[in-house]
Amino acid sequence: MSPSRKSRLTYRAAGVDIDAGDRLVERIKPHAKKTLRPEVLAGIGGFGALCRIPARYRAPVLVAGTDGVGTKLKLAFEIGRHDTIGIDLVAMSVNDILTQGAEPLFFLDYFATGKLDVATAAAVVKGIAAGCERAGCALIGGETAEMPGMYAAGEYDVAGFAVGVIEDGQAIDGSAIAAGDAVLGLASSGAHSNGYSLIRRVLARNKTRLSTRVGGKPLADLLLAPTRIYVKPVLQLLEKIRVKGLAHITGGGLVENLPRIMPDALSARIERSSWPLPPLFGWLQRAGNIADAEMLRVFNCGIGMVAVVAADDADAAMESLRGSGETVWRIGTVRLRAAREAQTVVA
Repeated sequence: MSPSRKSRLTYRAAGVDIDAGDRLVERIKPHAKKTLRPEVLAGIGGFGALCRIPARYRAPVLVAGTDGVGTKLKLAFEIGRHDTIGIDLVAMSVNDILTQGAEPLFFLDYFATGKLDVATAAAVVKGIAAGCERAGCALIGGETAEMPGMYAAGEYDVAGFAVGVIEDGQAIDGSAIAAGDAVLGLASSGAHSNGYSLIRRVLARNKTRLSTRVGGKPLADLLLAPTRIYVKPVLQLLEKIRVKGLAHITGGGLVENLPRIMPDALSARIERSSWPLPPLFGWLQRAGNIADAEMLRVFNCGIGMVAVVAADDADAAMESLRGSGETVWRIGTVRLRAAREAQTVVA
């Protein structure tokens, strides 16, 4: 066949639907608009987004973080529920930059798929906007990539990027932590976005239906519960109490995340009996025959954020957090570290 007789190729025929992408942008604009802060000068639609630093900062330092949602996405695909994944995406980044005391300013997302399903993508981005509202940051832009052949049918991946600000010299780095300080644990909303490869293995080994009820709720609801966003309660706490250290309890659990903020000469003794183990984690441990040490190293086990304060400030700090809607326990104490002792000891 001569070149003139060949059928004409189009981007749509190659698997990329530009019109679908345009429809998605129009559907998400109202959700993004709800998140805008006064500092945003130009948001979704341009090649770049513009955002001022709030005028109240005299010597501002920017704090940035990025993350994804991991294999929790596999359960979202299986269940066909996509409205909470966006909240997870925001939470994983804003909770990270919060640990330095940063106020999140704006967020951008990256959504990639083989064939764009506008309804699914819109549900994800609607969740991202909801997460931004909870964190008080603006959704100012993002990228939707349709890449035929890169992903299985019906699947996608997401990544997120948060930028916050803090006054120079006021970043929380853990250096002020001292022996005798109190360790406070803020409740998680579930497994958050960590440990899902092990969770999926437990489900597969036991051939467990996601409709199975655990603690009175379907497993599907427990496993897709979005990551808790701690930004507003913790920022309010910082206005009242000197917080010496903050740790976001993600992959690695308490035993690997607390050492990231602990001076070398100190360790945190955590009393496991000081907070109740949520039913989800008890079920996972029994169904998977998972050792205690492995549970504490993989999952948050009910504690999603840790704050270290002076012992004399502990009661006031807990009162502030509870007043903001958080569930919080005094879970441990900082002490001098013995030779060859781990920096987090759970007893």
